[in-house]
Amino acid sequence: MASLDDLKKRIASVKSTQKITKAMKMVAAAKLRRA
Repeated sequence: MASLDDLKKRIASVKSTQKITKAMKMVAAAKLRRA
């Protein structure tokens, strides 16, 4: 079993990854609109 600290770290990394993915999608959409 993973410890609570490990779970918290995993959740934090997943959230930050989702933020990065969202930002990249927004940038790609902006570029498509400009093109």
